Amino acid sequence: MKRLIMVNGTMGAGKTAVCTELYHILNRSVFLDGDWCWMMDPFVVTDETKRMVQDNITCLLRNFLTCSEYENVIFCWVMQYESIMDNLLSHLSGLEFEPYKFTLTISEQALKQRIQKDVQNHVRTSDVLERSLQRLPLYENMDTVKIDVSEITARQAAEKIHDVLCKGYQG
Repeated sequence: MKRLIMVNGTMGAGKTAVCTELYHILNRSVFLDGDWCWMMDPFVVTDETKRMVQDNITCLLRNFLTCSEYENVIFCWVMQYESIMDNLLSHLSGLEFEPYKFTLTISEQALKQRIQKDVQNHVRTSDVLERSLQRLPLYENMDTVKIDVSEITARQAAEKIHDVLCKGYQG
């Protein structure tokens, strides 16, 4: 059975790094980062652009899930509300796959260090830190498998996700 592996967490938690590692661990896998669908200039968040991005993500996920070449579709994005995941999953109804939902949790201190490093390396802007810290509590009560990445590498986090996938637990 195909698997849709959804990985969420606040900005700077390491979703892209973890999913890149997981992509290399799993066989017959594809990796999609929801942020790629937001790379627009000008960057404008309106109801129309939100709808467009979700439609694009749904289209990509649907195409990968229906392609016989892949068993594992890995998707990460800042999905701070469970309704975002539920909405995406509802648009994939009728397809045969097993959803697995993971949240990368992180301590405030580790998050600050990571984002400050990203700002120094010109990967992020300084305003991201406050927004990311504000979103941290939103992930606590989600119906997902939680993985604390505060003191582990992206590879170690990917291995933890792999272990859960091998056991078949979906969250």
